[in-house]
Amino acid sequence: MPGRPAKVVVEPTVPGEAAELFRDNRKMLVRIRAGWIPTHRPRSPAYGLVTNMLISAVALVAIGWGLDFFLAGLYTPFVVIMTLAALLVIGMVARPRPDAEAERRHVVEHHVYESARRYDGRFVLHEDLDDSARALLSRAQTAIDAIMGSHVHAEGLLDGVRNAVMLPAQEWEIARLLAKLSRLRAEHDEVVAEGITPEVAAVTEPLAQVLDGSERAVLTRVEALERYAGHVAEAERAYRARRQIDRLSANLPRYEELLAESGADDSAMPELSRLTEDADRLEEALRDSVSSAQEAFRHLRGGDV
Repeated sequence: MPGRPAKVVVEPTVPGEAAELFRDNRKMLVRIRAGWIPTHRPRSPAYGLVTNMLISAVALVAIGWGLDFFLAGLYTPFVVIMTLAALLVIGMVARPRPDAEAERRHVVEHHVYESARRYDGRFVLHEDLDDSARALLSRAQTAIDAIMGSHVHAEGLLDGVRNAVMLPAQEWEIARLLAKLSRLRAEHDEVVAEGITPEVAAVTEPLAQVLDGSERAVLTRVEALERYAGHVAEAERAYRARRQIDRLSANLPRYEELLAESGADDSAMPELSRLTEDADRLEEALRDSVSSAQEAFRHLRGGDV
């Protein structure tokens, strides 16, 4: 099963609202990383209301003045004042409203930008990884998705609480290390590509070994996740088979009744009667595979990877 794309991996301690904001706006984060700053300040919803209230107040005052002129028999000032009041009201009604979608976009841009500054260094983008790192992270995510999406996890046969805490932490640590490795590897390759002297080569070779060793260490983490996922897959197969046997066993009396009523050959009965034995064996296999998965989880959690 192919892994989900390594779009955005967020440190588990980042608040959920900010984490979802990052996952939904990866391209904007890429622009922010490149130095982009949103220039448009989103307007407060109260801005338009206050403006309309001010215009309305001025129009009412003008109308009051106009009525005073009318009562005083000063008709020319009355007409001028009332015309100005009418123009104010028309201008308020006809004043173009800000594009709601554009305003929403500006609000999101500023939220993403401020959150990216606040949680800088606590998320990893797809673009932060080189090809080798992306492949490794994809393998880790495939293993995690298989574990979290299994029926044995959903049914509570595994340690669901620890899975929910430990697996995102493992994904983040792998992504964080791979991002750092990708940056150093890109810088190293850039220096080497310029052409180096024997003296510089004496330095770059040990550094290249450090990079390779770090990648192997991350690979060990990923393989530990995959072993855990493998044990979970075995438990999943036993779980599914046991459920199927249970369903067939529940209908066994109806099969026996049909066999007796039809007078058909009863050669199938020994096979049918073994359903209960098969269910018992699958139950034991399920317990064994769950135990193996839990042991693999303890090994993963214990930092032996």
